[in-house]
Amino acid sequence: MYDPTLVQPMRDETVAMGLEELTTIAEVDAVLANHSGTALVLVNSVCGCAAGTARPALKHALSHGVTPDRVYSVFAGMDTEATQRARSYFGEDFQPSSPSMALLHDGGVVMMLHRHMIEGRSVEDISADLTAAFDKHCGTTV
Repeated sequence: MYDPTLVQPMRDETVAMGLEELTTIAEVDAVLANHSGTALVLVNSVCGCAAGTARPALKHALSHGVTPDRVYSVFAGMDTEATQRARSYFGEDFQPSSPSMALLHDGGVVMMLHRHMIEGRSVEDISADLTAAFDKHCGTTV
């Protein structure tokens, strides 16, 4: 478990980006059970690749003209039960990893970025993966 005072700036960053933070099982179930439309879930992390590329890439991708209907975050290592519950909505085909990002459409995962797809890559490359998935699966324009 990480020191919450060290994690708070990372939480604040995702909220400032427009993500709704999910910290309990009830919050996860309230937004992901029977969800229609598109939703992106960031499994946030304190590791260097999350801070260095995952969150900035997501921030950049969310400025794209096409975005998911809703965006959420759970914090691995901090909100363990909420994170486990969110991962249960991703299905058995996706091993837990953090950071990671899942794009869901009508409750099913249509794109998943695992940690190994984030580490060592540029913000621009990760953002390009996200925006390509947004273009393919999301119909909302901003």
